[in-house]
Amino acid sequence: MAAHCEVQDIPCSSGEPAISAAAKREERLKRFRDLHLKRNESRKLNHQAVAEEDRILKLPANWESKKARLEWELKVEEKKKECLEKGEDYERVKLLEISADDAERWERKKKKKNSDPGFSDFAAAQFRQYQRLVKQIKPDLEEYDKQKDDAGEEFYATANSLIHGTHIPSKAGVDRLVADVEKQIEKRAKYSRRRRYNDDADIDYINERNANFNKKAERFYGKYTAEIKQNLERGTAV
Repeated sequence: MAAHCEVQDIPCSSGEPAISAAAKREERLKRFRDLHLKRNESRKLNHQAVAEEDRILKLPANWESKKARLEWELKVEEKKKECLEKGEDYERVKLLEISADDAERWERKKKKKNSDPGFSDFAAAQFRQYQRLVKQIKPDLEEYDKQKDDAGEEFYATANSLIHGTHIPSKAGVDRLVADVEKQIEKRAKYSRRRRYNDDADIDYINERNANFNKKAERFYGKYTAEIKQNLERGTAV
């Protein structure tokens, strides 16, 4: 009868207990090495993620939009270069690639956009006013042809032409100018921010700032100081 081993109750003569223990030890070491590699890989990935997050936080607030803009400009340049090599017109190719829905959406956005950029100084405001008035002018071609026939060669002025002061405007033109000037005056008066003063009111201030202060004081404390003010005006104050 064969002897038995105390470890796993397997016959010692076959040598299986030693082989089984070595195999299990090798398997455990392999699993340990795999876990060690996975831990190192996770640590590396975690460090890369932290470094990337720190880099993104240090970027400007509008970096994403700038990046998208630069990428779009790069694509446009590449497309222009490609069209130039093929001998095609870039603007025409770009319009052919735009869908009807995109074109309609852009048209709606363009209509909603405020086309009035405002003005920075009075010279710019005057120029805007001039452009607005010029757009309102409706030329009278019959009157133009009549003046050209009357002036003859002098209609096209040269360095030697002396036509200044010879033009006599028509009555309809004068009436139209008067009506337009009156319309401008009426509109300017409506939007004027000049403060209106009552000439009959008592003057109890020395400048405009003092007048505003007195108005505020009267609004908050007028009902409490009305009697004192009347006594001071009558000279009966104690």
